[in-house]
Amino acid sequence: MRALRDPLCWLTAVFLLLLGGLPHSGPLFARWFPDLVRPLYQQQDFWRLALAHLMLVGSGSLLAVGVGVASAIFATRRAGRAFRPMLETVAAAGQTVPPVAVLAIAVPVMGFGALPAVIALFLYGLLPIVQGTLAGLDSVPASNRDIARGVGMGAWRQLWQIELALAAPVILAGIRTSVMINIGTAAIASTVGAESLGSPIIIGLSGFNTAYVIQGALLVALLALICDRLLARIQRKLSWQAATDCNPPA
Repeated sequence: MRALRDPLCWLTAVFLLLLGGLPHSGPLFARWFPDLVRPLYQQQDFWRLALAHLMLVGSGSLLAVGVGVASAIFATRRAGRAFRPMLETVAAAGQTVPPVAVLAIAVPVMGFGALPAVIALFLYGLLPIVQGTLAGLDSVPASNRDIARGVGMGAWRQLWQIELALAAPVILAGIRTSVMINIGTAAIASTVGAESLGSPIIIGLSGFNTAYVIQGALLVALLALICDRLLARIQRKLSWQAATDCNPPA
């Protein structure tokens, strides 16, 4: 019964039903758009497009998490504090460059396909993760670090068990923002030959086919809502755990 009241379950169910049902919805879209000769997108399978979209977002986001978190940790250590302004500037510059421009630069070097799209998603999703990690580590109380050093914790153990554990909710908030940005940005990957749920949108816009645009946009929006709900749930659990660690029961 709890699952029936869970919005995440409903959103996931609707998304899966659309992936399976859209290929059979030709008569419905033909009634809504009688002027279109082909109102239903049939060039590629929707399941395949959804999987390709998730692969693009996952690859770009994992790269951004790895590089963003590691570089932010380095910038908060004694040896890397001098590089913090440069890191923030570079990360901000990566997001100010439009993804289309990144794709236009990457395609002549890497060719068409998924690789230039992943590079664009990586650069575009880096800033929220860097900012979230820096803010999370800065928010760790100095008293917790002093206690960790007092009980004999080494630098790596202190980082893993104290700093990252307490900063995890803020770091995940940055990752959540980055993933949301990348889900929407991945829709333009079709312009460089990569498969994604943006394929119906791009083809629909170029061919003045509103039905295609609606089909692709609906799936992208639902995927974004599902990922946002899922990451928000994980973030709440981490926040509760961090609050428990900071204020253990008497």
